[in-house]
Amino acid sequence: MTISITQFNSRSADAADLAPLAFSGYAHFTAMQVRDGRVRGMDLHLARLRDASDELFGWHLPDEMLLERLHSALATAPSDVSMTCFVTSRPGEFASTGGSVDLDVLVKITDPAAPPTGPLSLDVVEHERHLPHVKHVGEVSKTLLLRRANERGFDDAAFTDRSGRLSEATIWNLAFWDGESVIWPRAEILAGVTMQILDRRLRALSIPQQTRDVPCDELGGHFSAVVMNSWTPGISIARIGDTPLGQDAEFVRLLHSAHDDEPLESV
Repeated sequence: MTISITQFNSRSADAADLAPLAFSGYAHFTAMQVRDGRVRGMDLHLARLRDASDELFGWHLPDEMLLERLHSALATAPSDVSMTCFVTSRPGEFASTGGSVDLDVLVKITDPAAPPTGPLSLDVVEHERHLPHVKHVGEVSKTLLLRRANERGFDDAAFTDRSGRLSEATIWNLAFWDGESVIWPRAEILAGVTMQILDRRLRALSIPQQTRDVPCDELGGHFSAVVMNSWTPGISIARIGDTPLGQDAEFVRLLHSAHDDEPLESV
């Protein structure tokens, strides 16, 4: 099955809509998995879009308008899909705004995600994303570093900052487990929606969590780790760099169970 639906401001996108955006690097987005026409963490997706628009454009669209755009795109879609919502502006990149911009919403619907099964091996690369707290487009380094990791025999790449702390991976958040608590890396990262869902669900379950520095030289078999994004709440990591990690199946089960506790909401 191949699903391809693209709407621009609640109508089918045409070439005139898409041409100015084809090579544009000034927009932000959120990505979600729709199941039975519903989404987990919609409040978090909307907050992400509001905050990023304020950062990039100086104002944001009302939640009701964004929800209408999403609902319109889903109207003719199957019940299970991947959906990405982009917010862009007129004028676009490389143009002075004169103090104000108009905002457009592009919604893309494709097949449901099929994440890798893992466990994964991650290369270690020093890299810090620009505006790390914003999920923005045009990040060529993420694909470049993934492909370089593949060339070196790894499945993907994990990032360290200039202080040597692990932060995130190319399109993933990282989480660690020491047998007692979930450990989130302390660094400048994008707090993913799945990460935020897990944080609040783990707190509701009284599962200990901590945010602290995670240097590479602290890793070893006493730690288990996962990557997560909108595709999945946790895929086990076999090794980071040359260091093998523990494989605690209970950690992965815990994350998936906590994620499942988050209710699905109609769009």
